[in-house]
Amino acid sequence: MGDLSKDSAEMFGGFDPEEHALKTMDGYDDCIVGVVEQFGRPPIVCYSKPMVIAKLMKDGMSEEEAEEFWSFNQIGAYWGENTPCFLSPNPRART
Repeated sequence: MGDLSKDSAEMFGGFDPEEHALKTMDGYDDCIVGVVEQFGRPPIVCYSKPMVIAKLMKDGMSEEEAEEFWSFNQIGAYWGENTPCFLSPNPRART
């Protein structure tokens, strides 16, 4: 996982990626859905799980391979308290 550049700050609604030590997965900026905040914890980058899985499949993996890769290498990675999270969206939710 990498650190965001200042040029990417606009993706995060005013969060300065350097100030908050936001971590990202290289090559997956197009799967970022925002930043998650919780009381008493630092903000973290949030990815769309379906978009990440779709990107892995576009790169040649079957759905099963993509799910396994995601499970072990992406959600299974721990990079400290700033580790990104993944959103499985509610299809009924409205934004």
